[in-house]
Amino acid sequence: MTTAFVLGGGGVLGAVEVGMLRALFEHDVAPELVLGTSVGALNGALVAREPTLDVVPRLLELWRGASESGREVYGDKPLRTVRRAVATGTHIFSAEPLTQRLRDELGDVTFEELPVRLQVVAASIERAAEHWFDSGPVVDAVVASAAVPGLLPPARVGDEHFLDGGIVNSIPLGRAVQLGATRVFVLQVGRIDRPLAVPRRPWEVARVSFEIARRHRFVRELAELPDGVECHVLPARGTSARDDTLFGTRDFRTVEARIERTYEAARDYLDEHL
Repeated sequence: MTTAFVLGGGGVLGAVEVGMLRALFEHDVAPELVLGTSVGALNGALVAREPTLDVVPRLLELWRGASESGREVYGDKPLRTVRRAVATGTHIFSAEPLTQRLRDELGDVTFEELPVRLQVVAASIERAAEHWFDSGPVVDAVVASAAVPGLLPPARVGDEHFLDGGIVNSIPLGRAVQLGATRVFVLQVGRIDRPLAVPRRPWEVARVSFEIARRHRFVRELAELPDGVECHVLPARGTSARDDTLFGTRDFRTVEARIERTYEAARDYLDEHL
């Protein structure tokens, strides 16, 4: 049996994955394969480097730091973000705070050096394609996977430029199966549990359209799981539609409460199903 952790994208909502990870490790479930998208790539990279319960305090420290300052990733003052948006025409935040935070945590570690196999996904601009990073520097790959369109600049790796992996594969369940996983734990941030409403304002059209694109692939892959593959979609708690707005992506105030609520829900789920 090959156990995979699939960590989906979701910005600030990615904090709930920490609660799921705690519950999994406390149930003696450890991964042999980790797949991550966007913030799930960040969480997943730390897990692949330290695939034990000991990683949870490190993740908690990371998210608490974001909660206390609100500027771990989006580290600029409002006037500076406006100036950058005007100057670049493509993004409002610098990628430097995220990159530096990752280097503080991971250093120059490569995929090849990790004790657990890791892959993270990003969207290649030049090839208009899904791209899986599985070799080379981990930090570069995670920054590419987390390059949220409009918020962070496209990330350059080699001769290509990349945007957020959620554009092409928000919850990469099918990839885990393709790589030989027979038991999959899906760490998702709660969006797939919320029904979509018909948009009533111009800015809602884009959000709902992206949500449809983000969800439909996972739903299809879940329905098409081959015989012999055991899949557990862990429950997330404490999320709402407000979290999908621009301001919601920066609201770190409830991070710890969300982690705890999701931990309790995941613990109860695993008590029942394992």
